[in-house]
Amino acid sequence: MNYLIKNALIVNEGKTIPSDILIKNERIERIDPTISVNYKIEEIQAEGLYLMPGIIDDQVHFREPGLTYKEDIYHGSKAAVAGGVTSFMDMPNVNPPSLTQQLLEERYQLATKTSLANFSFYMGVSNDNAEEVLKTNPSNVCGIKIFMGSSTGNLLVDDEHTLSKIFRNAPTLIATHCEDEQTIRNNLEKFKAVYGDNIPVQLHPMIRNEEACFKSSSHAVELAKKHDTRLHVLHISTRDELPLFSNSIPLEQKRITAEVCVHHLYFDDQDYKELGSKIKWNPAIKNGIHKQQLMLALLDGTLDVIATDHAPHTWEEKQKPYTSCPSGAPMIQHSLNIMLHFYNETRYLPVGKGMTLETIAEKMSHNVATCFKIKDRGFIREGYYADLFLLDLHKEFIVSKENILYKCGWSPLEGKTFKGKVVKTFVNGNVVYDNGNFNEDTRGQRMLFYI
Repeated sequence: MNYLIKNALIVNEGKTIPSDILIKNERIERIDPTISVNYKIEEIQAEGLYLMPGIIDDQVHFREPGLTYKEDIYHGSKAAVAGGVTSFMDMPNVNPPSLTQQLLEERYQLATKTSLANFSFYMGVSNDNAEEVLKTNPSNVCGIKIFMGSSTGNLLVDDEHTLSKIFRNAPTLIATHCEDEQTIRNNLEKFKAVYGDNIPVQLHPMIRNEEACFKSSSHAVELAKKHDTRLHVLHISTRDELPLFSNSIPLEQKRITAEVCVHHLYFDDQDYKELGSKIKWNPAIKNGIHKQQLMLALLDGTLDVIATDHAPHTWEEKQKPYTSCPSGAPMIQHSLNIMLHFYNETRYLPVGKGMTLETIAEKMSHNVATCFKIKDRGFIREGYYADLFLLDLHKEFIVSKENILYKCGWSPLEGKTFKGKVVKTFVNGNVVYDNGNFNEDTRGQRMLFYI
């Protein structure tokens, strides 16, 4: 299907401009204030709506294969496109974990059949699969994921020989989960001695504390500098880690980049009182001073990318005692809404002092495409894939079980009112989401990358 979008406010590359846009054969054919065509085409009137580049989420856990009672690619991608996310990168801690090229490829085949959004999957690392990891094809795999902290799953990589070998020879970007395992274990044992398995969840940020984050992140950065590795550190959660990263180097020239997740910007340790294990994540949500500094670092360019770490678990699992309650929560349907919350809070401040729509597009789309060298996505440009969404900034809605699309059926945001709603989402030029309705006749595509 081809489309002519009329009178949209296009948010792209630091500007918002009124324009028409012509979509033809999956791609953006033309961007111009006055487009007319002499053939039959579906016209979409977008007066008063903002047209933004589709969000690219570089960190999700869609749980397929092996853990699909929590989530699967179909439900995860459906929630994604409803929230303006047109592409995702999925993590290797599934069952079996993606530790061989064959297992990795099988996940791509699954997504080809069921995903409504575009997709890529990380190659996983263990202490003994380095040779297999180094076979990863950088042209069609987003990166290599190293858990330098065990988090949820059993993919902890703590063998220094393996780490050095992969950092030295990696054919593509390395993405790391950074929390020092020994620090966490020591802290956990102290609290278990007092509380047993029923540790109050409010103590989670004291167990997975600032020291654990900084020690591991600084180790990853040290390895990357030593071997000139292309490193992307996931879900930075502390102000302590920010000096490890630069805001004085253009993103295209950075060898070391960093991500922040929406929940580390939105929640703080005071929210444990109300939400408890619903907001138990790894790394932990910490003191409010951290989220303030993370936001400033995002705005000044120290932090490059916004993601979700969408990681669903069942409601029953999240009710378990602290030591058996898994970390993680669903987020991908509402990541844009969280960032629009900050936009609506700060849009009356002087230019450059708060969150803008242009910054949202930069951090959730443009910069992800640049960091990962994604081919022909992440920007509204002629010749690029038409991965887009139309946004009504004035529509309000309340997050509720009735409108949650996650397979797990719950969200830590239930009861929250947000202003700003996606009304249409285009994936490869196809309308896959339209005011609550889904077109499931098409599927997303495997993302490709510049070498």
